[in-house]
Amino acid sequence: MIDWIGYIAAIITTGSFIPQTVKTIKTRDTSGISFYMYFFFLIGIALWFVYGIMLDAWPIILANGLTMISSSIILFYKIRNMKRGEE
Repeated sequence: MIDWIGYIAAIITTGSFIPQTVKTIKTRDTSGISFYMYFFFLIGIALWFVYGIMLDAWPIILANGLTMISSSIILFYKIRNMKRGEE
């Protein structure tokens, strides 16, 4: 039962990043996105991912692994736009 609660939480929280990731990929617009928020968020998510591995807790591993991918995509576009002077 505990793992199922974790999986449901993982689906909801990880899924919440999908609309922003899709929008960023489609529009390439990151002007309303904070670089520092995504930078520090990505570090925190990476630490949660490692923590999940250390505990062998699959809901934590899966949720944070997928969230790292989505956040990395958004941060990639943000950095690219900053380098191009589009921000």
